[in-house]
Amino acid sequence: MGSVGDSYDNALMENFWSTLKIELVYRTSWRTRDEAENAIFAYIDGWYNTRRIQRELGYLSPDEYETAWHTRQNNPAEPPITTPASAGSR
Repeated sequence: MGSVGDSYDNALMENFWSTLKIELVYRTSWRTRDEAENAIFAYIDGWYNTRRIQRELGYLSPDEYETAWHTRQNNPAEPPITTPASAGSR
């Protein structure tokens, strides 16, 4: 747990770090710190950010959303990508 106001003080970041540890850190061992840093970077940038679905993108991954967008640009007859309206803060 972190102190009040830092990134470790909220459930979203705790969930992210938990996922990273379960899916990568606990399943792998590295010989050097550089290997570990590179693996964690590759996980975050190469898998987590591009493949996980996001509500703001209509429950598509960023890769799927981008592919659909480019398909729509090349074929205007395709229906538009629909994204749910933001509910705003509560």
